[in-house]
Amino acid sequence: MNHTPKPSAAIIGGGPAGLMAAEVLAMAGVQVDVYDAMPSVGRKFLLAGIGGLNITHSEEFSLFCSRYAEQQSDLQTCLDAFTPMQLCNWIHNLGVDTFVGSSGRVFPTEMKAAPLLRAWLHLLRSHGVRIHVRTRWLGWHTEGGLRMSGPEGEYRINPQATVFALGGASWPKLGSDGSWKPLFENQGVNVAPLESANCGFEVLWSDYLRERYAGTPLKNIAMQVQGPDGQLHHKAGEALLSAHGLEGSLVYAFSRTIRQTIAQQGQATVWLDLLPNTALDKILHELSRKRAGHSLPQVLKTKLGISGVKLALVHEHLGKVQTEDQATLADTLKALPITLTTPRPIAEAISTAGGVRFDNLNPHFMLKNQPGHFVAGEMLDWEAPTGGYLLTACLATGLAAGKGALQWIKQSAN
Repeated sequence: MNHTPKPSAAIIGGGPAGLMAAEVLAMAGVQVDVYDAMPSVGRKFLLAGIGGLNITHSEEFSLFCSRYAEQQSDLQTCLDAFTPMQLCNWIHNLGVDTFVGSSGRVFPTEMKAAPLLRAWLHLLRSHGVRIHVRTRWLGWHTEGGLRMSGPEGEYRINPQATVFALGGASWPKLGSDGSWKPLFENQGVNVAPLESANCGFEVLWSDYLRERYAGTPLKNIAMQVQGPDGQLHHKAGEALLSAHGLEGSLVYAFSRTIRQTIAQQGQATVWLDLLPNTALDKILHELSRKRAGHSLPQVLKTKLGISGVKLALVHEHLGKVQTEDQATLADTLKALPITLTTPRPIAEAISTAGGVRFDNLNPHFMLKNQPGHFVAGEMLDWEAPTGGYLLTACLATGLAAGKGALQWIKQSAN
């Protein structure tokens, strides 16, 4: 009896986007092979979950989608097909419970990525997915198919459909090193330059500030940034003073705007509100009540809670003479300017901007000049702040590319 072989698909890259594409295809009866250059899959996913895996965000859906800014229109269809609520239901079906944190972010109950990844890989393997680690994609073969290099040397594969999900270029030690970019460009694919996103920025601190306070968090502050279009952006949160400059969630939230401003103007200024819950007139009132025998640092600490790294930043900006002027000091506490000169290296960034431009793709995430080849995840030209937006879009584009590959396989069979 003749048995018709199962249709086949290759997934190049074993991160969330690739594994989601693998799930779509395997559930439909396709023989799926996942290839990853690292010793195991999902390594960046696991590291991202060490401090608490933020899977998505619970805010209103239209607001959620707006976080993708200029790329919202490119991602809208796949976000509509895999909303944050559907993402949570998918995780629940894997046997992992979730909860909504005080900030609206959604986390697994155990706050870890490992249980989710284990359950997911068990599901994939139960549906016949084969995972090949320490196997790197080398490009397209001149006679067709894909060049692969594994533990036993170089070989060629000829799947009926391929989904590329190789990530951007952040955290290269975990596998996403951007080495795919020239391979795609050699095939005529237009790739936007890969840049640091959700990253820190360099500041020319004094030796004292850097040596004394590097690694110190700046808590209970707010930041204001003016974009190159003149629009002001404001957000409360936390940052971190590093040896190189400024980083942390509040900085990451504005990384796109800061990066664009630096690109146009050579540098960017952000303004820190060191007392976001205290009005300017209240600050002036407390400063004017300075009592005899009390030094200014004592007043700032006891009446306003300004000490340590916050006080050091004020002194760094104003110097001793200007600090004595109450109006100038009060204004500075509400809007302390810091000049950012350049993004930190891409290897340090949480994610990357740039990648395969959407005009290279059809609506099913297939390369227009490479039929049967699809692209998903952070390889694509989009970016988003931290808060669950990165993982949601990776999974959503992986789902869309997997569906596109499945449709291609079915059409090819007819």
